[in-house]
Amino acid sequence: MKKHRQDAIMKIIASSDIETQNQLMGELAKIGVHSAQATISRDIKALHLIKEPTPGGVYRYVRGSGPDDMSKKLRLKAILRESVASCLCAQNIVVLKTLPGLAPAACSAIDSMGIEAHAGSVGGGDTAFLAMTDNDSANEFCMEIEEMLK
Repeated sequence: MKKHRQDAIMKIIASSDIETQNQLMGELAKIGVHSAQATISRDIKALHLIKEPTPGGVYRYVRGSGPDDMSKKLRLKAILRESVASCLCAQNIVVLKTLPGLAPAACSAIDSMGIEAHAGSVGGGDTAFLAMTDNDSANEFCMEIEEMLK
């Protein structure tokens, strides 16, 4: 239900200039999706919608890039650069050697990146094991980490 409603919201704002939550609720109701204003408000936040001005001077909802999306990615890369000393691929497992005590931070950073082929990670003191879904994904990810460390 939630995904269906949020998909509908994205279609509506892509095809119409929606200025208010009430207007959005009305458009959703026209296609049979009935929701409370509080639900719409939560969806707007979850979808990272922002208002931008149109050439006509009114505002409309559009998809933003997420809260500090770029700065979040930069912080994650910085964490990896500062904590990871080396990367080794062993079939579908990526082994990261980190500075003492930083393997959990590296795992947390990688876990939050939303990498599709990343199944999970375990971080000890100075070693992190990253389970990837297949060998090719592990090799690819290891190469990305090595490139990042340069």
